[in-house]
Amino acid sequence: MNPTLPAVVVESLTHRFRGPAAPALDDFNAELPAGEVVGLVGPDGAGKTTLLRLMAGLLKPTVGRITVAGLDPLKDTAELRALLGYMPQKFGLYEDLTVQENLDLYADLRGVVGSEREADFARLLEFTSLAPFTGRPAGQLSGGMKQKLGLACVLLGQPQILLLDEPSVGVDPISRRELWRMVTALATEGLTIVWSTSYLDEAERCRHILLLNAGKLAYAGDPTALAARMTGRSVQVSGIAGNRRAVLTRALRAREVIDGVIQGSRVRLVLRAADAPPPLGALEAGNGARLENVAPRLEDAFIDILGGGPGGDSELARLMPPVTVDAAITDAVIEADGLTKAFGEFLATDGITFKVPQGEIFGLLGPNGAGKSTTFKMLCGLLVPTRGRARVMGIDLRRDASRARQCLGYMAQKFSLYGNLTVAQNLRFFSGIYGLGGDRAAAKIREMVETFGFAPHLNVTPDALSLGFKQRLALACALMHDPSVLFLDEPTSGVDPVTRREFWTHINGVVQKGVTVMVTTHFMDEAEYCDRIGVVYQGELIAVGAPDELKRAAATTALPDPSLEDTFIALIERHPPRRVAAA
Repeated sequence: MNPTLPAVVVESLTHRFRGPAAPALDDFNAELPAGEVVGLVGPDGAGKTTLLRLMAGLLKPTVGRITVAGLDPLKDTAELRALLGYMPQKFGLYEDLTVQENLDLYADLRGVVGSEREADFARLLEFTSLAPFTGRPAGQLSGGMKQKLGLACVLLGQPQILLLDEPSVGVDPISRRELWRMVTALATEGLTIVWSTSYLDEAERCRHILLLNAGKLAYAGDPTALAARMTGRSVQVSGIAGNRRAVLTRALRAREVIDGVIQGSRVRLVLRAADAPPPLGALEAGNGARLENVAPRLEDAFIDILGGGPGGDSELARLMPPVTVDAAITDAVIEADGLTKAFGEFLATDGITFKVPQGEIFGLLGPNGAGKSTTFKMLCGLLVPTRGRARVMGIDLRRDASRARQCLGYMAQKFSLYGNLTVAQNLRFFSGIYGLGGDRAAAKIREMVETFGFAPHLNVTPDALSLGFKQRLALACALMHDPSVLFLDEPTSGVDPVTRREFWTHINGVVQKGVTVMVTTHFMDEAEYCDRIGVVYQGELIAVGAPDELKRAAATTALPDPSLEDTFIALIERHPPRRVAAA
């Protein structure tokens, strides 16, 4: 492949799927430079996966033309197959096969044999640090290790172009940085990598990005230059006295503001015009509050191109009744007391202890396999602790799990929806599970349909919905019975920033009504919404505190103002390993 020519050229390309829907890609034109990591970003349904599948020759354009390394993906299939590696969102690892057996299978499929095969195995196992795990079944690997194995499989045969569709979804910040290090190293060797992502901080690391929206190209070029357009329009409110969620809501109502997020004790805003903030007094942030300019981010420009964020008022929260809790348990609505869970000789969690008061958002962070989901399942009554005690609303889950479950809503990591039921059937099913019937169930279902815009999709199964709509449906099902406590296990994994903001608008709103929330996440910007964070590593709770408090504890001379991601990694690296954690 000639490095002076574009790796991919897309000319007047339109692609339509069957049905009356708008085209997935519409008169799309782009050139992707060779030998670089090219970021492919855009909101849910923008056309990113469709574009990658067209590059891989898995779809035929309705109109227009695409060439990859000068080849037609449909006509030059054999030649392109030798040059291209494609890793879809749900990469086909065989979980019952070991790491080595998966590599053997993909080497056979790509026709890699003899000395080249053995050299590839040795090189890739060293590159991915998977050499010690060749005998382990893929299903027993952590999320990050699975992604590394998937990358190793697509690198067999030494392709020149890699197409990676959301490779970092569901993996922790340490694994994300490791994946990025590996991909950057490949680019320095001359490979072209097209990296589709919903994480804008990842896209900022690319030298070239394509920003898609509704099937059209909204921007192509340097992400730094795009972010620089927002200079003077990115500000933060610091020194807030009182409820920062209420400050964010008031700010998003102001005509001068098009977007806003919570960052620890501060509120970060994007302005409609440079140096034209809302009156500080209107935000009611307290006498000590101040507005100051901050460096713009790519995400600010992304939201601006899309026309602004979704606003700060939640119709869901408006309709929800206030939560009343017995005064005797307001300081411990959720309580973990020495929670320990053993699977055979392996301790998934070891003596985890914390309390969550009413109306708090408590985040549980940790690397893949650290014990977060195990802790969650014990607190939801889905797992019985080996030792210790879990209580919700003062109810001991070991003694009366069914009563406790009526007080809580649970949004599972993989969406606790039934793929063979329609949207309407899922809503009816979950209303029944939570004890709603008759007119009450019908009224609640109507309320959720109107709030989340489900009406056009009622007879569609969740498998046919976009990721954003699946997330909305899962949240609606979890809140069907107006719970006092809400458990969210990686609720926005893989969704775009606009959908993530919509989700957190609802969560902030229900917390204002007195709901207590516990959330796990691998996305550190999302963790900034939490009042406090607990960091779990190797089954132990190694740190608890407010986001800003943990950042201050992790600050060094070299890094005086660490991000929450820097803080997370520092806390993990400082903690001495005590045993081998779950893979």
